[in-house]
Amino acid sequence: MELTREFLRAAGLPGEDPRELPSSIGRFPDGAAYRTEIPSVEGPEALAAVLAEADQRAVPVHRVSQGSGGLLLTQAELRTMAELGAAAGIEVSLFARPLAGWDVGAASLAPGAAGLGAQARGVEQLVHVLEDIRRMTEAGIRGTLVTDLGVLSIAAQMRAAGELPADLRFKTSVQMGLANPASIRIAARLGADSYNVPTDLSLAQIAAVRAAVDIPIDLYVEAPDDLGGFVRHFEIAEIVRVAAPVYLKFGLRGAPNIYPAGTHLTATAIALGRERVRRAEIGLELLHRYAPDLASAGSVLPAADLAVPAPTTEATTAPTSQPVPTTEPSSTHTPAVAR
Repeated sequence: MELTREFLRAAGLPGEDPRELPSSIGRFPDGAAYRTEIPSVEGPEALAAVLAEADQRAVPVHRVSQGSGGLLLTQAELRTMAELGAAAGIEVSLFARPLAGWDVGAASLAPGAAGLGAQARGVEQLVHVLEDIRRMTEAGIRGTLVTDLGVLSIAAQMRAAGELPADLRFKTSVQMGLANPASIRIAARLGADSYNVPTDLSLAQIAAVRAAVDIPIDLYVEAPDDLGGFVRHFEIAEIVRVAAPVYLKFGLRGAPNIYPAGTHLTATAIALGRERVRRAEIGLELLHRYAPDLASAGSVLPAADLAVPAPTTEATTAPTSQPVPTTEPSSTHTPAVAR
């Protein structure tokens, strides 16, 4: 095996998962070791609720992500999410859809077909996903989740050519599934601005990925049930030490899968979003308990280089879904670094 390990090293990759976990010297542009992400924020009402809960709990939320895709938001709702994100100074990242799992083809539903549903199927669906990205950006969104390497490659070329905004950020979804340093380095070279590693990678495997790429790593420290249901809060201090710069993603075990979301699920989406913020408060308290130096090395909002939306000047129509049962977040949303 040593010959193969030497070849990997010559290619600029680790030859093995490290036995002793090195501390990462990587940092975000503002010097931060970690940032906080709340996933599955499905629509403007859920986003407003998450921001309000973050204010109340003094939890720094740097990025929210959404899984149903820009496809299932009206243009007015897209603009509202962009405006809320811009006012809060946070990144709003929306899934680029449709993909094979939403297509009429049955292969993604077959036994043993895990992962097929996250791929763009044929030229027409490739066009549809790219059009979804274009439509989001027209409303001011500057972050998008992608799962397909072809979509990532072409979208990055469109960004370079000026067909998409230069400040658009590509965040890979955990559904992309690449799980070793060589594969993840390919995604980074194709244009990924951060990479969401599988939820069950060990600390050593995460360290090996960090040795291969400089882009931020995204990691579920609490994973939804359909992504494993892992609760890794006591590992957060080591995750930050080994993986920095890293986005700590606070999913929610025991939560229903509400994709694709809509107005019929607004109340559920709001409740889930609020609980994810509470989980983030717990996780960041543990980070402070076990690694206070790292805990103080989080980004303070507004943070440099976030894909903060750039709302369009077109008048925004209020979303048609039910009102948020909470106080609206202030336009100066600057939650303190976690206690």
